[in-house]
Amino acid sequence: MVRAAIALLVASLFGHTVFAQQPPITVASIAGIWLGTLHVGAATLRLQLQIESAPGGAIHCTTDSIDQKAFGIPCENVQVNGNAVSFDVAAVHGKWTGQLSADGKTLDGTWTQGSSLPLVFERQAKAIAAPPPVPPQAAMPPVPLSQIKAVLDHDLADALTKGALAPATSAGVTIGIVQHGQKLVFSYGTAKDDSVYEIGSITKTFTSLILAQMVLQNKVKLDEPVRELLPPGTVAKPAGEEITLIDLSDQHSGLPRMPDNFHPAHPENPYADYDAKLLYAFLSKQGVAKAANPLFQYSNLGVGLLGQALADRAGQSYPALLAAEVTGPLGMKDTVIAMTPALQPRFLQGYGDHHQPAHAWDLDALAGAGGIRSTAADMLLYLEAQLHPEQLSPATLAQTHGKTLPAALAMTHQIHAEVGNGMHIAMNWFRIDETGSYWHNGGTGGFSSYAIFNPEKDFGVIVLNNYAPGDGSVADKLGMHIAQRLSGLPAVSLEP
Repeated sequence: MVRAAIALLVASLFGHTVFAQQPPITVASIAGIWLGTLHVGAATLRLQLQIESAPGGAIHCTTDSIDQKAFGIPCENVQVNGNAVSFDVAAVHGKWTGQLSADGKTLDGTWTQGSSLPLVFERQAKAIAAPPPVPPQAAMPPVPLSQIKAVLDHDLADALTKGALAPATSAGVTIGIVQHGQKLVFSYGTAKDDSVYEIGSITKTFTSLILAQMVLQNKVKLDEPVRELLPPGTVAKPAGEEITLIDLSDQHSGLPRMPDNFHPAHPENPYADYDAKLLYAFLSKQGVAKAANPLFQYSNLGVGLLGQALADRAGQSYPALLAAEVTGPLGMKDTVIAMTPALQPRFLQGYGDHHQPAHAWDLDALAGAGGIRSTAADMLLYLEAQLHPEQLSPATLAQTHGKTLPAALAMTHQIHAEVGNGMHIAMNWFRIDETGSYWHNGGTGGFSSYAIFNPEKDFGVIVLNNYAPGDGSVADKLGMHIAQRLSGLPAVSLEP
């Protein structure tokens, strides 16, 4: 999956800690099961680390958030260097850095994710097992749009009283559905039908649509090196293959998830001060050489770079380019990067994973990876266009950049590569092979979102929630549940 549906905390700051010298350790030294407790104010989270040596000297590592019932979250970039140990948990933008004790019984270090907290792991003889999966709710005949809210009222009954949408949580969710040309928007909790949310990484599909638009307008080429769109001298031309625009759009650039010079001045609003100057400085050091046969590797950096590069070629800001190429022609008047005074009163308060109010996230150079705010009604305009590019309105087609939209939308659905878990990737849309549905989700410090559309069954769903991805988030489960109800399939459980 693009990201785990569970987040341990919420933010995006990568930390670094320096430790005293001790004798070098080996991969075998840290292999095993480790258990630690993270203290966040009055709350505690038990975190379990499972490390195994893999063939060829590789390290297999997963993290379990026991109390959140989130198991098997991948650890990445596991480093054993001298006496130091570190690993990333990219799904939650976290990093642990520390060292193995002399007796080999503890890993003593720091967890960094928005802020830094001490986290000591102790070696265990036996792992705490994941709870048995909650069985899906029974299938029923495909639910028509006229009945879907009544079905959800029933399916969400417990969640609304004692679960993720209970009154004490201040949670809200707005749901938009389009089916056979008919639309429905409704809300639960603190949300209203016209509430504005951060949509997070669903923004990436807009950036890929901008790319397709500019290809059809002969402004760029899919296989054009990204280097050629950047200001002259930004990054040196590599000796061999280099990263192209399509590599960024289908997540095969090989770039890391985040740049290593990402050090927010304000962790509660982590992307606000990461500007083009910092992005170009990272690229100058990183380079744009492409590995032979690069694998799928989800990268906020890569799609953020794509958005900035397209803006550079167009000679305008990313927000202006978004409005010109997509939201303007589609009439998405409530879809913006920067909140306007008119929209501000409808901007729902977001919350972190532990029910604390979250600061809004403002993105600069990486806006193309996750900077959009929108409403359910506007997102239905977007999903309806995805379902029927050939049926765009005359008003859309009459606009300067509207005439290329039908072909551009179709281009973004073309499959490029397999990504595992029964899915392929198009241009930042993931396709579920079994059902033919295209989807993407998103998460920020205070919001989560899920979008899905199925051309064959002719429906689209958007779920917007004012909680960060985590134990209090319902966006992914609810989005999948609704798609399954519309399709007549067994539905993922919504039990608290």
